[in-house]
Amino acid sequence: MKMLSRLLVFFCAWVAAAQMVSGATSGWVADYNQLLAKYATPSGVKYGAWKKNGADMQALQGVVDAIATEKVSGSKKEQLAFYLNAYNAWILHEALEKYPTSSVKDLLFTFFTSKRIKVAGQQTSFKAFEDDVIRAKFGEPRIHFALNCASGSCPPLQREAFEASKLEAQLENLAKGYVNSERGVKLSADGKTAQLSQIFEWYEGDFKNGGPVAFINQRRSKPIPKDAKISYQKYDWSLNEAK
Repeated sequence: MKMLSRLLVFFCAWVAAAQMVSGATSGWVADYNQLLAKYATPSGVKYGAWKKNGADMQALQGVVDAIATEKVSGSKKEQLAFYLNAYNAWILHEALEKYPTSSVKDLLFTFFTSKRIKVAGQQTSFKAFEDDVIRAKFGEPRIHFALNCASGSCPPLQREAFEASKLEAQLENLAKGYVNSERGVKLSADGKTAQLSQIFEWYEGDFKNGGPVAFINQRRSKPIPKDAKISYQKYDWSLNEAK
């Protein structure tokens, strides 16, 4: 009888541990995936249709409520997948709260700097969450093409949640897609000039082992020539709404 009780206790503990965060196995991820498939497009997010759908607004609220209380554990890939999903889900939530709007950015950038979101029990801002958690903890430059800031120059929002088992492929696909688009790199026909996204200027230090151009050329179908003059595009902060 005592042995049976011990086995039962062990089993319950194992089940509880298995239910902790493992990147994309939490219940809210299924709802988040459905919402992304419905409203995220290659050209932007269908904010208008989403805002009109009360059930889907409530579903997104459920997603961020779960993210707010989630306990972070598991491998580094599982943790990073969770944090990327958390950032993007909260961006969508806050952009929809502000909608209709032409841009989430305000004069003093308070949309990004005020403590308006909660992740794993911590009240924080988008900027602090990105800089002090995602960038500082993982040192992964490709996160800059996975995070979406609800603006025109941002990399497109991925239409599925990040998952630990697919994270390497997801990050690489997003990075390749961005640097091969004009949003990421505008290369002149003669190859003499290249206008890069300001992401590469703002976060230059994150692109180690050769800097932004080396990172880009590892992934571009048409590499930037070594002697090309580099400048940066003006960032488009208009809302990334699907047209």
